[in-house]
Amino acid sequence: MMIKVLTKRACIQYDVTIFQTPKYRENKGHKEVYRTTIPANSRKQCLEETFSCFNVTDRIPANYQGRFLSTGDIVLIDEGRGGQHYYQLKPGGWFQINRIVLL
Repeated sequence: MMIKVLTKRACIQYDVTIFQTPKYRENKGHKEVYRTTIPANSRKQCLEETFSCFNVTDRIPANYQGRFLSTGDIVLIDEGRGGQHYYQLKPGGWFQINRIVLL
């Protein structure tokens, strides 16, 4: 029991912002559509939780105005002093990208 307590990483509240284009599958014109916090143990788990939360009808927040997360959408994970990390959903999963893609 004690080993489990010691090896379990603490859950972190990640500051997540979702960017989507006005129309599905567009390459430019990403706009911020939603900001929230996602509890997770790692950035990878945060991305998985974010995808699950915004693609399962029962889990989508009532005030969310965007569409389901899909290919091309961008998620910003802001870790404060830990930096800002941008990920884009592409065929095959989430890939880290440079912020310039948003401009």
